Amino acid sequence: MTFSIRLDSATERAIVRLARQRGQTKAAVVREALAAYEAVDQSARRPAIAAEALAPFIGAADSGGSRRSENTGTAFAALLKTTRARRPR
Repeated sequence: MTFSIRLDSATERAIVRLARQRGQTKAAVVREALAAYEAVDQSARRPAIAAEALAPFIGAADSGGSRRSENTGTAFAALLKTTRARRPR
């Protein structure tokens, strides 16, 4: 496919210089640059872990001063004891 764009002189000089240095055509330099840009853009869109996806929401809620994040291990252990005590054997 043929595609035509207008470039400023600095960008054109950069493409010509890179093509000459790499022994590539100007079109190959532009294709490579676009592929690299797309790869960065795609990776920026997908969070690596769930915490990154939820980052805008972490700490956004107000518990009303109930301090729910304190002693969570102790509270979880108590919950497990209660659940196991109710489970038939």
